[in-house]
Amino acid sequence: MQPLTEQELHNLAMNIVGKQLEAEGFEFMAVNSELKKNPQFVCLREKKLHFIVVKGIEYPGDPKDIEFFRADLNKMRDHALKFEADTFYAGVGLVNAADYNLPVYLNEEYIVDYDGLVKI
Repeated sequence: MQPLTEQELHNLAMNIVGKQLEAEGFEFMAVNSELKKNPQFVCLREKKLHFIVVKGIEYPGDPKDIEFFRADLNKMRDHALKFEADTFYAGVGLVNAADYNLPVYLNEEYIVDYDGLVKI
């Protein structure tokens, strides 16, 4: 069994958020899957620009602990304001479904902890 790399966890989190955005009628203007390069999604909805920062957090990390990313998020928000865009944080928690103490493995069951977008 092969644990997911940091990039694979990030891509999984982006897929989860991307499906939600698509279902909610967001139009993708740009998508960036490069680690530590924000935002991951630049979207348009109802003629309003949205910058969305996605973070994949492996257990025991807490995807709701926004303070850990506060400096990056504030920097992104300040950048977004130049474009009259709203900024959102999407923290996606991922854990091995069989054993919380094990990493998330490729092609194995996992549990998602994601409450949606948080406006910054």
